Amino acid sequence: CPVLLAPKNNSVAMPPPADIVKVAIEWPGAFPKLMEIDQKKPLSSIIKEVCDGWSLANHDQFALQHADSSNFYITEKNRNEIKNGAILRLTTSPAQNAQQLHERIQSSSMDAKLEALKDLANYSRDVTFAQEFINLDGISLLTQMVESGTERYQKLQKIMKPCFGDMLSFTLTAFVELMDHGIVSWDTFSVAFIKKIASYVNKFASDISILQRSLAILESMVLNSHDLYQKVAQEITIGQLIPHLQGTDQEIQTYTIAVINALFLKAPDDKRQEMANILAQKQLRSIILTHVIRAQRAINNEMAHQLYVLQVLTFNLLEDRMMTKMDPQDQAQRDIIFELRRIAFDAESEPNNSSGSMEKRKSMYTRDYKKLGFINHVNPAMDFTQTPPGMLALDNMLYFAKHHQDAYIRIVLENSSREDKHECPFGRSSIELTKMLCEILKVGELPSETCNDFHPMFFTHDRSFEEFFCICIQLLNKTWKEMRATSEDFNKARKRVMQVVKEQIMRALTTKPSSLDQFKSKLQNLSYTEILKIRQSERMNQEDFQSRPILELKEKIQPEILELIKQQRLNRLVEGTCFRKLNSRRRQDKFWYCRLSPNHKVLHYGDLEESPQGEVPHDSLQDKLPVADIKAVVTGKDCPHMKEKGALKQNKEVLELAFSILYDSSGQLNFIAPDKHEYCVWTDGLNALLGKDMLSDLTRNDLDTLLSMEIKLRLLDLENIQIPDAPPPIPKEPSNYDFVYDCN
Repeated sequence: CPVLLAPKNNSVAMPPPADIVKVAIEWPGAFPKLMEIDQKKPLSSIIKEVCDGWSLANHDQFALQHADSSNFYITEKNRNEIKNGAILRLTTSPAQNAQQLHERIQSSSMDAKLEALKDLANYSRDVTFAQEFINLDGISLLTQMVESGTERYQKLQKIMKPCFGDMLSFTLTAFVELMDHGIVSWDTFSVAFIKKIASYVNKFASDISILQRSLAILESMVLNSHDLYQKVAQEITIGQLIPHLQGTDQEIQTYTIAVINALFLKAPDDKRQEMANILAQKQLRSIILTHVIRAQRAINNEMAHQLYVLQVLTFNLLEDRMMTKMDPQDQAQRDIIFELRRIAFDAESEPNNSSGSMEKRKSMYTRDYKKLGFINHVNPAMDFTQTPPGMLALDNMLYFAKHHQDAYIRIVLENSSREDKHECPFGRSSIELTKMLCEILKVGELPSETCNDFHPMFFTHDRSFEEFFCICIQLLNKTWKEMRATSEDFNKARKRVMQVVKEQIMRALTTKPSSLDQFKSKLQNLSYTEILKIRQSERMNQEDFQSRPILELKEKIQPEILELIKQQRLNRLVEGTCFRKLNSRRRQDKFWYCRLSPNHKVLHYGDLEESPQGEVPHDSLQDKLPVADIKAVVTGKDCPHMKEKGALKQNKEVLELAFSILYDSSGQLNFIAPDKHEYCVWTDGLNALLGKDMLSDLTRNDLDTLLSMEIKLRLLDLENIQIPDAPPPIPKEPSNYDFVYDCN
């Protein structure tokens, strides 16, 4: 190993120029070369220099690639990712490699073909190679092999089953990787190919790799092409997918639910309810509850996301009823209101059709509709003409009356018999509650690409939304009584009571109850009195003094606190954050990391193979962006990546986490924060770097909290108490630790 000797003179060695990178280059059968790469030189010149060193002709047929597990080719676009000390490999060019593999996968030798497909699956992850292979019509070759080529080996399948399974697995893996680059449109595939992929879902249930890739291909087909959705929907049935949920492999279960979600999401409006009915017939909910949610293993993030998507899509079936106004002339709809009246007041004497005048009957109906709590006593159908919640509110009321009849009758009669003006009008309250529950569950909104917030309790009942309503309407009635609200000014009372009820529901949902009964139990512990105690406790922790001297003190302290918050935000940017890349073709975890340099002058960022455990060093991040080049920071709909049209991108939650850095004339760095906290930290920090105000909710909360703490400290009675200028010294270590014992 050569020894570097220090220069004899006392001059300080200068660091190498920024454009010079020192690397090692490997070539099979030769000793690695150490050389300096000048990033200003064309890549072809560098490759020629390397080839000349090993006396290799035809340098245009060679290329450099990373010698790590990625094996990615180095191109003019990504050459800046080369770091000092990197190990590179001289290899055949992408075009030549693609040509060789294109020929090798057509070999008549099974062993040679298998080895070639294995290499293809590995190389296809590299977009440079993928482009060359696709240019050779490689995708068509793979689809032909899937459609017909495998049939040549059907006779050999029994005696060479492992080899056949591996061959098909590598073929499908290569196909998925190539398609994932987005170079080829999904609309180009034949019905024969779709049929073959769909058949693998049944044939190869025991071969996890083939099944997983087949499900991934079906999901991508459905999400990326309307025509392919229709063809896939004809080839694959829910009945064929259900058995894969009853297994023990969570990855297969995740891909299965992803396919179901894709079919659900892309189904036309008139087919969606029909599909929901099929899912109910096949007991999908019960199977997911038993084999996924209550299985003896933790649910990973991807599975949690797919369960959340299924939950959202299921609740979105309610949107049609939520946005449907009641037709006062529709007799079938009016009969629902008659049924509500009949169930509530059936015990009372009701005149026969033959006896009693029409006027008397109308008078009795009007009286009963008033007792039921409708606004329009004469024609209560008019109460359901506002959307939302439209007819959904009436559906909920009827479900409650039929399936929880005792509770329904008790609430109606209890409130209709009160004479102290504290009655809770059932009709109006049900309409308001239904509207609020739709807002809480975001009925009608597309699922977020980043959210994992599913609630196990909604998978415990076929009519979970209706049961959710039934629990909450009883809570509303109870809270109304506890608050002693009156119906004289319903709008004011409704606002106060609904705020408390919403808080009760949201606090109970935050605990993620595993069943509706557990949710009900949580609500019982969150009475109005308990909510007041919680509010009082929170208010005391955020006590705000409003006297003039305190306000003046606040004004004086605020700049110091804001500077403290600014430094905290910048320190967090220096630590950096791992962001996840979104992929519209198929969900998979791809990460990138961004952090600010300690001198606050440069943003370092780069792709990662996996989510990091802790901070990522600056020198391992390939790209840089000088802070001085940043022109603006935009958020939400103004972000370039949020202006793209995508089924899962245009939704409120992703918009709330999106921000972009704009630099140069058209340069942009697009982010989607992992959560709201990181979004606030980064937007605050970037605004602070640009000399702008920090306007996030997090800054407001931090400012309030720190101001309150500082003021309380300054108002402490410190008379005759000596405050030291320096912290007290740390005591010496004891001579022994005999006093320490294990509590366990």
